[in-house]
Amino acid sequence: MIALLLLGGAVIGFLLAVLGAGGSILLLPILVTGAGLSTRDAVPLSLVVVTLLAIANMIPYLRRRLVAPRPALLLGVPALVGAWIGGTMVKAGWIAEPVQLAVFAVAALLAAWLMLSRQKRSDRADHEPAVAAATVRAPALMLQGVLVGLLTGIAGVGGGFAIVPALVLLAGLPMQLASGTSLVLIALNSLVALGALGHWPAERLPLVIPLLIGGAAGGLVGQALAPHLKDRQLRIGFAVLLVAAALLTGWEGLRRQNAPVKQVSNSTVQWPSLGSA
Repeated sequence: MIALLLLGGAVIGFLLAVLGAGGSILLLPILVTGAGLSTRDAVPLSLVVVTLLAIANMIPYLRRRLVAPRPALLLGVPALVGAWIGGTMVKAGWIAEPVQLAVFAVAALLAAWLMLSRQKRSDRADHEPAVAAATVRAPALMLQGVLVGLLTGIAGVGGGFAIVPALVLLAGLPMQLASGTSLVLIALNSLVALGALGHWPAERLPLVIPLLIGGAAGGLVGQALAPHLKDRQLRIGFAVLLVAAALLTGWEGLRRQNAPVKQVSNSTVQWPSLGSA
């Protein structure tokens, strides 16, 4: 399992560095399916790892000034509210585990469709902020922020898989600028959602170490390649990632929905693990 976590961490770090997203959209399936954790354990671990990797990978974007402050505020502030609400709902036990996984899968497929259906635009300079577009569509961007935050709190994802399409489609940002802005928002959303959850499984924390080691290595490779990749290549790669993660998570949700539950001594529901521990 250590090898799986190292490899998974490397892929996640690479994707965060290149796309500004994709971290927890792969990390949650790895922890749930590969490591056999329940979503109660996987969600806070996912948030911890994604927060740390997002902070590390946003530094090169900040140095290149690839962060758009105004769209970040329009999307980010409502997202923080949504993240707190979503995390509180999970903490209260209002959302069952299969529902968490189903929400994750549906949202990922929707984001992929939006990215692929976006009409091809002319190449722009990487530093073009497209502030006018963000101003015109401010209400839509703020509503998207609330939805992104809810997904962060409910499914334990940093939200980049929804943040990037929102910044590209609603704010009109090129992928490079959207990726840098996304990393800042991912870190903030994940911290708020983690605070709302109010717990993490201390006995599972050692799993974080190989994920971070692999993530650091993948991040270095991604940071070297990111400036040389074209907008269209990034969008197509991002959409493929979303579809793959949605199918994997949806399959896992169906398996857990159909599997019998068993009671443990502390009267909580224990969902059967599907991977090797």
